[in-house]
Amino acid sequence: MIFVGYPKCSTSRKAEKWLQEKGIAYEFRHIAEEKPSKDELKQWHEKSGLDLKRFYNTSGRLYKSMNLKDQIPSMSEEEQYELLSTDGLLVKRPIVIDGDCVLVGFKEAEWISHFVK
Repeated sequence: MIFVGYPKCSTSRKAEKWLQEKGIAYEFRHIAEEKPSKDELKQWHEKSGLDLKRFYNTSGRLYKSMNLKDQIPSMSEEEQYELLSTDGLLVKRPIVIDGDCVLVGFKEAEWISHFVK
């Protein structure tokens, strides 16, 4: 399992602490230092079953400064994958890739239903 996060992000820290408390092993990947590729983003998006807009870090400074809220609706998926792959801080975090399951963001109830059997 891969945990894609950002150490300065409080949600990433909270999710990582949750995994540690549950004794769940993972490999940490720093989203800013090893940003997701266009192909990875496409693969994660398809596996997640989520709308692509859920992959954006909408509360981030970069998202806001680029005025992406107004630009994204007119962009193709390919253009969005390309944009997201340019900077890891544009991407919502944390992301957990566990086989065919991809979780985006930290919603404890969602994580419990996936991890706690």
